[in-house]
Amino acid sequence: MRQGRLGLLVGEGRRISRRSLLVGVGAAGALAALGWAGASLISADRPLALVYRGPAACSGCAEAVAALLRSAPAPFRTEYCGPGEERQISRSTLSEAAVYAQPGGGNVGPAWRRMRDYAEDIRGFVHDGGHYLGFCLGAYLAAANPGFGLIDGKVRQYISTDGASVDSTDDTVVEVRWGGRLRHMYFQDGPMFELRSGAPGTVLATYDTGAAAAVITTFGAGRVGLVGPHPEADRSWYADVGLTNPEGVQFDLGHDLVARTTDGRGLDHGQS
Repeated sequence: MRQGRLGLLVGEGRRISRRSLLVGVGAAGALAALGWAGASLISADRPLALVYRGPAACSGCAEAVAALLRSAPAPFRTEYCGPGEERQISRSTLSEAAVYAQPGGGNVGPAWRRMRDYAEDIRGFVHDGGHYLGFCLGAYLAAANPGFGLIDGKVRQYISTDGASVDSTDDTVVEVRWGGRLRHMYFQDGPMFELRSGAPGTVLATYDTGAAAAVITTFGAGRVGLVGPHPEADRSWYADVGLTNPEGVQFDLGHDLVARTTDGRGLDHGQS
């Protein structure tokens, strides 16, 4: 079986370089004036996002998600959590965070076996008002049987659906309609979503078949943002597999997913 970066049917991939967070000239000047102590205070004021890093995620995927969260217009302070990290996944650890993010990875079955011991703590965190962000595998894991059971609906493999423009697990670029505009995104065997009729939620993006490629929904008092393609993919992802994005590498779609999940803008209270 081919060893790829992400997706439902492949294993863990090669390590990718961590995307550097670019600070604007004005912000850089302000931080220089404040010094490291001032920069630390600014960071401490930001809400905490915990990003899973461990054997259920592919190499480099957690770093890409963390970079996306740190570079958002309303940035987060990020820390990694997982079996090999200083931060373990527990109810007490999650209680300190505003967001828990599950990045991409390999096969759903093996990933679930590594994550199932944390399921009740993650479900409790979201149910009590926390926010869950799932990218590719992380979105698959939001389903039930197997999964955390955070979505009232189905999470299905896009490439196996009728009319899908992609029929292999190879890394590629897909066209989606996000917010009414045609956009291109990095893709590797990501899911599509079917919210139950009447379930609260918003479809942010659709594939060319009309199937949902990114959704926001609720679980208890919390919100759940899921995406099949990879808005967090940096230039190294494309370069590693010889792909190009016709729009260039941009992060606005990922920032939109993060913002609309965490602030609840435009969340419909009943899908038809």
